[in-house]
Amino acid sequence: QVQLVESGGGLVQPGGSLRLSCAASRSIFSFYRMGWYRQVPGKERELVAGMITSGGSTNYADSVKGRFTLPRDNAKNTVYLQMNSLKPEDTAVYYCNARMAVDYWGQGTQVTVSA
Repeated sequence: QVQLVESGGGLVQPGGSLRLSCAASRSIFSFYRMGWYRQVPGKERELVAGMITSGGSTNYADSVKGRFTLPRDNAKNTVYLQMNSLKPEDTAVYYCNARMAVDYWGQGTQVTVSA
């Protein structure tokens, strides 16, 4: 049974920073790929950032390039989403994703960017 536990969401002012955490119940190298998606009401879930766990190559949505990064702590089985220079349009529920033969999802964490 794979579990992904997210934390770190909240309310932040425009221009601020937040770091989301995704702790996996097993080694992140068990997964081919890990990343973060986000979703707002009425829209499809979209990829924000992802990495291939072995090798470490990453990709980012155009809307977050240069602002978001994907640090990780292999010893803690944890992947982070470091979000800087946040904008109101970053407001969404953020979901951690881990992919093996199937996709696993975290419970989601709300990020609200507002003055």
